[in-house]
Amino acid sequence: MVTTFRRHTLAGQMLVLQLAIVVVVLLAVAGFSLAQSEATFQRVEGRKVDALAEQLGANPLVRSQLVRPAPEEALAPLVHSTLAQSGVTSVTVADTQGRIVSSTNPTVVGERLNLGAGVARGRSWSGDLTLDGSRELVAQVPVLSAARQTLGRQLGTVMIGEASPTVWQRLSGASSYLLAYLGIASGLGVMGSWLLARRVKRQTYGLEPREIAGLAEHREAMLYGIAEGVVALDPQLRLTLVNDVGRRLLDLPEDCVGQSIDDLGFEGRLRDVLVGARHGEADRHDQVVIRRGRLLVMNRMTVMKDGRLLGSVTTLRDRTELAELEREIGSFRSSSELLRAQAHEFANQLHTISGLIQIGEQDEVVRYIRALNQRRQSLDVTLARRVRDTAIAALLMAKSSLAAERKVSLRISAGTALGRLAPEDAADLATVIGNLVDNAVDAAASDDDTGDAWVEVELRQDASSVEVVVRDSGPGLPPEVAREVFAHGFTTKAAQEGERGIGLALTKLVCERHSGEISVANTADGAMFTAHMPLGHPADVAPEGVPG
Repeated sequence: MVTTFRRHTLAGQMLVLQLAIVVVVLLAVAGFSLAQSEATFQRVEGRKVDALAEQLGANPLVRSQLVRPAPEEALAPLVHSTLAQSGVTSVTVADTQGRIVSSTNPTVVGERLNLGAGVARGRSWSGDLTLDGSRELVAQVPVLSAARQTLGRQLGTVMIGEASPTVWQRLSGASSYLLAYLGIASGLGVMGSWLLARRVKRQTYGLEPREIAGLAEHREAMLYGIAEGVVALDPQLRLTLVNDVGRRLLDLPEDCVGQSIDDLGFEGRLRDVLVGARHGEADRHDQVVIRRGRLLVMNRMTVMKDGRLLGSVTTLRDRTELAELEREIGSFRSSSELLRAQAHEFANQLHTISGLIQIGEQDEVVRYIRALNQRRQSLDVTLARRVRDTAIAALLMAKSSLAAERKVSLRISAGTALGRLAPEDAADLATVIGNLVDNAVDAAASDDDTGDAWVEVELRQDASSVEVVVRDSGPGLPPEVAREVFAHGFTTKAAQEGERGIGLALTKLVCERHSGEISVANTADGAMFTAHMPLGHPADVAPEGVPG
């Protein structure tokens, strides 16, 4: 037979805890009442027994009888009358040797009186004594002679005692309504405990402590076991949660939880993505943000519960290395696109030649082929003379064919002069030129209705850097996009259509890695992108007219 133990619910545990607190408070109140009652009894009854003892010790009858033999018969009426009139518990008279000669308790007559400190030397004393099995508050006063011959000599001792009340007597005497107060306090405590337990139950969504602990364990395992960064904000934009990956990607301090994003220095595009729907924006996915040399892709989701805003959760992925791979793959893609565009171009030219031959226009065929050859030689000569780096020249040749396929003319500026570069610098420069040209061609082709679309590329090099200027005949950029296009990580097309892209973000990242910069401005014809990239390696051959 298996015995199962039913665990207490959270509400039950809270109720028991609150009841225990109420009991402790009640005991404390009772203890305080007892202490207060004891202090009052000591103060009030102490003064009473002191006064009565002084009065009885100064009585002439007591003085006269203590010097005579057998004073018990004469003092007994005085002792009992004092007891009856004052309402004290005991009255006792002892001689100079401390032997009791008269008392309201006849059984103690003849016994020795337990004297307090200093009483035998003529001093008064008050305190607690146990008499006949009961505890009393007593005052002992010496009886001094008033006769001229024996003035001041101690004749005996007078003791007045008041029985100390029991604990129950003190509680009942503290207040006639103490029990009622305690009952009311107990009822209110029980009611408050029950309401508190219900409130805690609602706030924990009906979960029991073991379930909450399980959720916390699962959350920790999930947050710190995934490869993505996780950042959570409350409605006041305070950081409520961040895992190790998120802290590393955003370069956050160890004590960042609890601080607002403004205190942490979040601004620009990063802040806009994190606050998202707070400013009326819908949650958007795969937002590209550049943060201290990292290319981050962020997804934000607003957290709601029963129509109440609880905050937001944003996940982060580091795409810096992936962007580097995309850049390398892009060179192969450009080659394949070039081959495809050239094949398409050659197919069109062959179809034209075939048609001319079929209609018998042999002379026109010769002129057509000569014109094609001259145009090709003109572009080859221009690139060979102005761009000495073969990788960059090949890239521009490919982009020219691709632009022509979209009816966009790619021009090389007369001011272009570029020498051979180190392979590492050439690869980074190709990334910058390729992304800028692609965006420019997209912008020019989308805005052209006349067939006069163009893109112009100008490359300028000095001993330590290269400057890339790309102009287009497109519509330009809206002022608000022009200010933030690189921070937002948009391509030109994405800026116009609201799609995401990492072309310009990657371009900015490459320039910043070389300690360079990139900017955009609108001109009379369209947009102009200018990228300045210092070279990390010396060039092998300088272009004509440019220092090596």
